[in-house]
Amino acid sequence: MPWFYLVIAGIFEVVWSTAMKYSEGFSKLVPSIFTIAGMIVSFYFLSQATKTLPLGTAYAIWTGIGSMGAVLLGIVLFHEAINPFRILFLLLILIGILGLKLTAS
Repeated sequence: MPWFYLVIAGIFEVVWSTAMKYSEGFSKLVPSIFTIAGMIVSFYFLSQATKTLPLGTAYAIWTGIGSMGAVLLGIVLFHEAINPFRILFLLLILIGILGLKLTAS
């Protein structure tokens, strides 16, 4: 169950970071509310995951999921640059996430 909590935490990290972009510096109410709510949910599930998972592993995977999701949504929603190097580095993050998962005690 802690791995499930960690994935949920990572997904909500993507939610709040994307909502933050839409909030335009917290100047728009609805996206600002989604940002804060997403943060609360994300931190809650991260806290549940760290009850049993090693802190370093959980935190690295949480931020990795958030980073990958933010980059991918940036490309899709905000038309950010996509090039072979960005794809390479996303794959490296994914390899790191999988490696940490496979080697966690």
